Amino acid sequence: MAIQIEQAIAVGKYLFMQRLMGRKKFPLVLMLEPLFRCNLACSGCGKIQHPKEILKQNLTPEDCFKAVEECGAPVVSIPGGEPLLHPQIDQIVQGLVARKKFVYLCTNGILLEKTLDKFKPSPYLTFSVHLDGLKAHHDQCVDREGVFEIAVQAIKVAKSKGFRVTTNTTVFSGASSQEMQNFFDFLESLELDGMMISPGYSYEWAPDQEHFLKREQTKALFREILSPYQSGKKKWNFNHNPLFLDFLMGKEDYDCTPWGSPSYSVLGWQKPCYLLNEGYYSSYQELLEKTDWEQYGKSSGNPKCTDCMVHCGYEPTAAIEAMKLENMGRSIGALF
Repeated sequence: MAIQIEQAIAVGKYLFMQRLMGRKKFPLVLMLEPLFRCNLACSGCGKIQHPKEILKQNLTPEDCFKAVEECGAPVVSIPGGEPLLHPQIDQIVQGLVARKKFVYLCTNGILLEKTLDKFKPSPYLTFSVHLDGLKAHHDQCVDREGVFEIAVQAIKVAKSKGFRVTTNTTVFSGASSQEMQNFFDFLESLELDGMMISPGYSYEWAPDQEHFLKREQTKALFREILSPYQSGKKKWNFNHNPLFLDFLMGKEDYDCTPWGSPSYSVLGWQKPCYLLNEGYYSSYQELLEKTDWEQYGKSSGNPKCTDCMVHCGYEPTAAIEAMKLENMGRSIGALF
């Protein structure tokens, strides 16, 4: 288990305080998108489909700090777009680290090696590099040759300089379980600080809608992929609560916690979650109070939510479940 102990303790204390104060809805991870621009045009992502006038915009560092303080989540994920294109990304990260937020800066790796000198290693900063498979598969997913090798080289350099580095992998329909297992073996050789995996889900604006997984497909595929891990033959270092991995394999049947990973961007607070774009609010409190949360998640019957098993909705559920007495032993044990 790759979640560092400092982060696990901080999140555990945060969850305990929310329960003590009787709060039923609270954020765990803020999805902070300081821009939508990117230097790739991946077919499974719809971010660069925004109009040009939106793609030109950036959140200021002050915008980011205000959103983080308003939201209060202990973990901040910085996706995009490509965050390293932001001219003040170093100031944003520095400010979040100073606030002792656990920051995951998500990047495709193209600019990572060139920009490393802008950052300082910290237990509060992790570079999360997007890799969907080995060279041929990954370069096909991002629709550009050579990106895999650039990203892997950047990971090696970042690790040599003392940075925490994880990978983030999206698994799409048609993925080969053997190839994914070989890929995880390769990632282990990089001595990463963890690997994150999530099933592909049909983001509305994504150009390619044919390779997203249905719910039963997800369970069957992840059972195949993770079978050596479950049997103890492989010790892959996943940066996940073990309950989330159980959920992906169909061992647990959780419902989504859409308010657990709110999304903030140049457009405001996205309703209701990172994947569904149904409008924006000007404040986090408005998002929390005005969104009809009963209309989202598998149990709601909303067809847009039927097949979603993505980490931004279900990792918060798993984290909350981990606080139950019957699950605490396993969750704590996984840290060691």
